[in-house]
Amino acid sequence: MTAITVPRDKYNLVWIIFFILGLGTLLPWNFFMTATMYFTSRLKDTQPGAGLNGTVAEGDTRNVLESKFNNVMTLCAMLPLLVFTCLNSFIHQRIPPKVRILGGLGVIFVVFLITAILVKVDMAALPFFVVTMIKIICINSFGAVLQGSLFGLAGMLPASYTTPIMSGQGLAGTFAAFSMICALATGSALQDSAFGYFITACVVILIAIAAYLALPRMVQHRHPCLCLSVLNCEFCCYLPSDESAEKRPVIPLTDEEVKPSVSVFSIFKQIWGMALSVCFVFTITIGTFPAVTVDVRSAVGGGGSWERYFIPVSCFLLFNVMDWAGRSLTAVCMWPGKDSRILPILVVARIIFVPAFIFCNVQPRNYLPVLFAHDAWYIIFMIFFSFSNGYLASLCMCFGPKKVSPHEAETAGAIMAFFLSLGLALGAALSFGFRAMI
Repeated sequence: MTAITVPRDKYNLVWIIFFILGLGTLLPWNFFMTATMYFTSRLKDTQPGAGLNGTVAEGDTRNVLESKFNNVMTLCAMLPLLVFTCLNSFIHQRIPPKVRILGGLGVIFVVFLITAILVKVDMAALPFFVVTMIKIICINSFGAVLQGSLFGLAGMLPASYTTPIMSGQGLAGTFAAFSMICALATGSALQDSAFGYFITACVVILIAIAAYLALPRMVQHRHPCLCLSVLNCEFCCYLPSDESAEKRPVIPLTDEEVKPSVSVFSIFKQIWGMALSVCFVFTITIGTFPAVTVDVRSAVGGGGSWERYFIPVSCFLLFNVMDWAGRSLTAVCMWPGKDSRILPILVVARIIFVPAFIFCNVQPRNYLPVLFAHDAWYIIFMIFFSFSNGYLASLCMCFGPKKVSPHEAETAGAIMAFFLSLGLALGAALSFGFRAMI
């Protein structure tokens, strides 16, 4: 065995690249969701005989496509996300990371470019609805493979390199929420705002593609001979999680050892605690946000500006800012440790936020009383809710791949990404029940 000196990531270039890639995975989809009002406005079909103008309920002026848009969008987003994240856990060993990551970014770029062009094209409501749902399926299918591949790639690096992906994803939500508030404040037309969202998403994707193309050179310089599947190197460097060490052992591998076989199920047995923890974190989060939290009404607004901006600021912007802060904190603090029993306890304890938000001033309500009517309660709950989501989820995603052998880390990262997506899907399903019980 020989040893080499590994230069530090002096200017944090590798960290920044993973941050940009994390931003590129979620910013496009966040902008897509931010433009929901634009999509529903395009579904107001005025053509006679289209059969879409009938209202869906007494007092509801929306047509069928408008009223079902959010439900169908959720279905078309969550099912492909879950299926393709699971698929990536098994196929990632057969398809090179470069193909999966660049292919995913490329397809998402094309979809958003088409979406931006269609802003300027007149279409009937039904064809527009169908085309939009096809685009949602494409974005989430390739986005699932992209996200799973990135976490798998980061899993082969020291634990601190998963943090920038999580942090970049957190900034994506913050940026989208801030853009929504700016559009609301300036009174921009829906079409102009949507076009700006989609073009911005295209630019971010192009930057992410450029960042990924620069990654192998950066990794090779900072962590020589790091990973077979990234650099196709003839050596494998087993890096300890402590990056302060000056010497790294480089272990030559024989031809038979170049691609050691891995079992998805045996790896799951080693990381099931972290996998279920990240799943539970997002189940609780998506179960209440935004299905429950978006319907909380200000008790002190009095019909003024505060009431107008209460949900955009206190719900969306505050959640995304604190979530981003929680994700980013893991860059300097990773407590509790990966083998601590405190971590799963903190994860399960987040269930307290479900009744906390349910008993806020959610309107309309039919069954339960309001116990936390004042706006301050809602804001306090939101701060702890969003910060704990970002921090605990990021910890789990960092620790999961570190519980297995180095050659199994990529598969472990892909499995963790699948359980993250499973948590999103379960949360989306539970959100209907949580909102109905109010």
